[in-house]
Amino acid sequence: MALFRKVPSDDQKGKVSYNAGIVSSIVSLAVSEVEGVELLAGKKRGIKLYFEKDGIYADISVKVDYGYIVPDVAFKIQQTVKHNVEAMTKYKVAKVDVYVVGVDFSEERAIEQN
Repeated sequence: MALFRKVPSDDQKGKVSYNAGIVSSIVSLAVSEVEGVELLAGKKRGIKLYFEKDGIYADISVKVDYGYIVPDVAFKIQQTVKHNVEAMTKYKVAKVDVYVVGVDFSEERAIEQN
């Protein structure tokens, strides 16, 4: 697992180090804040992060609940992930790709919506 550091400016002392798992947890929390979406679970994890010089690239795989407008949900995920990661870590988010891998038609979800 990689360890990433934010180097403080000259007037600050010390350094802040972030483990990739922490950033992944922040992304997971951000996705859970979006209504009508469920992060993909199982063998393939729903979050993949790539740390590059120009920022963090995130691939997020989700299932959307029936009745929600997919482009709106995907855009909300992008906004929430970018905002939360940049606010909590001071890293720049370069790109958030959302992959909708399915739609949840279960009756429990439909009842919760109404």
